[in-house]
Amino acid sequence: MDFTETQLSASYFFEGRIMKARLDEVRLPNGKTAQREVCEHVGGVGVLPLDREGNVILVRQFRYPYGETLLEIPAGKLDHGAAESAAACGARELKEETGCTAERMESLGAVYPSPGFLTEVVHLFAALDLTEGEMQPDEDEFVETVRLPIQTVERMILNDEIRDAKTIAAMYRARLAGLFG
Repeated sequence: MDFTETQLSASYFFEGRIMKARLDEVRLPNGKTAQREVCEHVGGVGVLPLDREGNVILVRQFRYPYGETLLEIPAGKLDHGAAESAAACGARELKEETGCTAERMESLGAVYPSPGFLTEVVHLFAALDLTEGEMQPDEDEFVETVRLPIQTVERMILNDEIRDAKTIAAMYRARLAGLFG
């Protein structure tokens, strides 16, 4: 069966710097019509920094939509234009949020955070062979680095202490790729 829904119309009701919101009318596979709310997002990158001692470097920061301080992998938006690749964005975010640079950035694939309404694609990388340096956070960014053993991060995910989807996905993909030894 073909599950494709065909866009009949689109009406934008918000356009911001990193996202746009629209209401679409679509034709369903059975010929009927329905409405779909869509949030278009510029996309992003998440980086799983792994140090030589077997630790993950995470960042702690307040996330306004949830009203909570979260522990997550360094990440950022693909908002520097088409000339910046996902890997370059990841390297930039890693430096800004942790001060680290990576000799190797290994792709861990991409994930769709919430495909029911959001177009965002998050590209995941493992940052390996790290060199420490000075953090360079954006002026509106307040982060603290936290270095934890891989097993501790996995336990925190299992215990629902880490809920950030990109962090969970990156940890799982790194485990499947054999990056944890």
